[in-house]
Amino acid sequence: MLACTTRIESVVRNRLRSEFTTTLPRFDLLSQLEREPDGLTMGELSQRLMVTGGNVTGVTDQLEAEGLVKRTPHPHDRRVSSVQLTPAGKRQFRRMAAVHEQWVIELFAGWSAQEKSQVYALLAGLKKHLGDVDPALPKRNKSKKETA
Repeated sequence: MLACTTRIESVVRNRLRSEFTTTLPRFDLLSQLEREPDGLTMGELSQRLMVTGGNVTGVTDQLEAEGLVKRTPHPHDRRVSSVQLTPAGKRQFRRMAAVHEQWVIELFAGWSAQEKSQVYALLAGLKKHLGDVDPALPKRNKSKKETA
């Protein structure tokens, strides 16, 4: 599983770099913001992306300098800011996401619909089992599109 994941991620990283001059962490951050039109705090982004606050700050600084995201003060806590996509950020992310979706379809085209269903069911079962074995494992926020 790890070998396949690594190969798929490598293809996606290379294509993001060559076709959009961006990185996977930047794409992932934009993806999280696209799902939350009201924005996310830096802490929420860090938690969702499973990276340190410093990593999120660096990527956010770059995206803000490019006009793709904006920070706004939190309405109830002045120490916290919310990060949102700008209209330019929304357009850029949607363009990248449409192409990214086609890459994923291409990368998994070697499996039939039945094979994809089998793999999905097997991974879902493994995920449940792992949660049962160690219920202390952190639970991720699920998106509408999340798969096993």
